[in-house]
Amino acid sequence: MSLKAQITEDMKAAMRAKDSARLATIRLLQAAIKQKEVDERTELDDAAVIAIVDKMLKQRKDSIAAFESAGRQDLAEQEKAETAVLQGYLPQRMSAEEITAAVQAIVAELGASGPADMGKVMGVVKTRLAGKADMGTASAAVKAALAG
Repeated sequence: MSLKAQITEDMKAAMRAKDSARLATIRLLQAAIKQKEVDERTELDDAAVIAIVDKMLKQRKDSIAAFESAGRQDLAEQEKAETAVLQGYLPQRMSAEEITAAVQAIVAELGASGPADMGKVMGVVKTRLAGKADMGTASAAVKAALAG
């Protein structure tokens, strides 16, 4: 079953269970997917859906930090609940050690030697580790690999 079909089934289950918080989050996700499909006039595959979920998670993380600094715990808790629902649609994430090993293999494969090759290496890292790894961690691993 594709990820889009799984999201639709989860929405139906949330409706039946009258789980309004989960339902609202899934509807937001479906709206983002549908918007991307309309904009690009194409059917999204699982990788594109994962990219949308990643983007939404980053937005939630930023919102949580902003709400907590403003003293709005109620809104921060709502964002955390949405984060928990969205994380269910991501594949198992790579550990920091796995990311470092993958980045070192890519650097060796490309023959990259210094900070000037950062863009070239990140391009390959983004395509190979999309959806599997946190790109912030991957970027830090690339900087470390190219600096040493």
